[in-house]
Amino acid sequence: MKRKLKKNSFIQGTLVASFSLIFIKILGALYVIPFYKIIGEEGGTLYSYAYNIYSLFLNISTAGIPIAMSMIISEYLALEMYDAKERSKKIGTKMISILAIVSFLIVFFASPLLAKFLLSDVSGGHSISEVSIVIKSVSFCLLIIPFLSVLRGYFQGHKYITPTSFSQVLEQIVRIIVVLLGSYTAIKVLHYNTEIGVCVALTGAFLGGLVAYIYLRIKLRNNSNEFIKPVRKDKVSNKVIFKKILTYCIPIVMVAIIDNLYTLVDIKLIVKGLNMVGFSAMESETISGIVATWAPKICTIIIAIATALTTNIIPHVTSCFIKKDYNGVNYRINQALSTMLIITIPMSVMLFMLSNEAYSIFYGTSKYGSLILKFSSLSHILFGVWTVLNTSLQSLKKFKLIYLNSIIGLASNALLDIPMILLLKKLSLDPYIGTILATCIGYTISITIVLKYLNKEFKFNYRDVLNVLKRLILPVIIILILLIISKHYIVFNYTRLNSIISIMIHGIVGVVIYLFITYKNKSLTDVLGKEFVDKILIKLHLKRVN
Repeated sequence: MKRKLKKNSFIQGTLVASFSLIFIKILGALYVIPFYKIIGEEGGTLYSYAYNIYSLFLNISTAGIPIAMSMIISEYLALEMYDAKERSKKIGTKMISILAIVSFLIVFFASPLLAKFLLSDVSGGHSISEVSIVIKSVSFCLLIIPFLSVLRGYFQGHKYITPTSFSQVLEQIVRIIVVLLGSYTAIKVLHYNTEIGVCVALTGAFLGGLVAYIYLRIKLRNNSNEFIKPVRKDKVSNKVIFKKILTYCIPIVMVAIIDNLYTLVDIKLIVKGLNMVGFSAMESETISGIVATWAPKICTIIIAIATALTTNIIPHVTSCFIKKDYNGVNYRINQALSTMLIITIPMSVMLFMLSNEAYSIFYGTSKYGSLILKFSSLSHILFGVWTVLNTSLQSLKKFKLIYLNSIIGLASNALLDIPMILLLKKLSLDPYIGTILATCIGYTISITIVLKYLNKEFKFNYRDVLNVLKRLILPVIIILILLIISKHYIVFNYTRLNSIISIMIHGIVGVVIYLFITYKNKSLTDVLGKEFVDKILIKLHLKRVN
């Protein structure tokens, strides 16, 4: 029997997407423990190079079409223009086909040039040919992932968040299986070198995407009556739809590319800057890998909240904006920011305090990892706010502001990377933290520009967000005090087992205290809704049914 798809409300969609993405990110974080052990630190650097290039060109190849599709479909649904909605999907698919093929060809054939760009003129580390071959191996993913992305955008535009979330879980599971089994077989069983093992691991993204794409196609076919309604021919032409998709895509892809450029600029400038202050080429590459890939892997649960909100906020903000309900838009943006911050801030604080244990669990002991992870965890709060605000601007069609804040933020980061490294070195502090501080400054500048504009242009206020932040001060301070006292009196070697025990104990105690206080001061119910929170408490037998 075929199960009928159900549309998700704003909070339901946010929570479904959040829980799915948290699960995905937990899997994504945990798999690197055995993977890092298989490929080692040098293999990790190679993997970082290839995956960050792939992420950049994936954003170029999708060109923001999935998010644009979500916006346009939700817009045409609100206007009951069903014919234009379906033609938008066909036009978007044709556009993405061309972009995907062109991006694949560029990455595959220009891989030596891309490798040379990443390595700069620093010698003594990985060779151009080694980096080039791993970039080539990941390029094939560009032939499937863009099509998967546009299909997800189609589902999200109809407010069907559950199937897209499940497809992401499916994609991650398949990818991890291929990554671990493939790299282990290549390196440990067949005794190929690390370079080949990394290449095999990178094919996991292609196979995971293929399985997820097939799943969504089946869902679409089995529920076609939910998507395709009896329609009359709408007056809007294909040319108008094409221009609309293009108009929406440009700012979206700009934000996505700038996000990737933050990472790529850091990779390049970290290697160059650290080499200037006396670090060897291999040390500089190792640190750049930790900053760009391995520390963020542990922070992926924090990123999951922002990503989930980005996925779900679009159709709801777009619907309010089309109806000129600006109070509704302001409410949705406040709701999105509040939901993200109430979950993200305590997670970041606990990760900051438990960075030694967390890094030890995933990668073992490291001279640089723990400190980088501390600051990376805090920078991801700013990344989350920036992501949600720019997504909101996309729904409001404030594209110039997206260009302005994103370019100014990126330029600030690029200009400050090496100066911050040199400054911290002069102050006898760890210079590699300078690049994370530069990133934080870039995000802060971008966020400030957006908040001031929305307040001036639409009279938006952020009273709800500020109230939530005020009520988070007490629980966060209590968690910090408890962790400081505990870590002062309980000292142990950071073995993997001890680290797991420490994180479990501190994590459970911290979460319980945080949830108790935020429930009592009503910040939890104000953000997530009293009805939803009460349902959870009843299911956990912590509250009686009235």
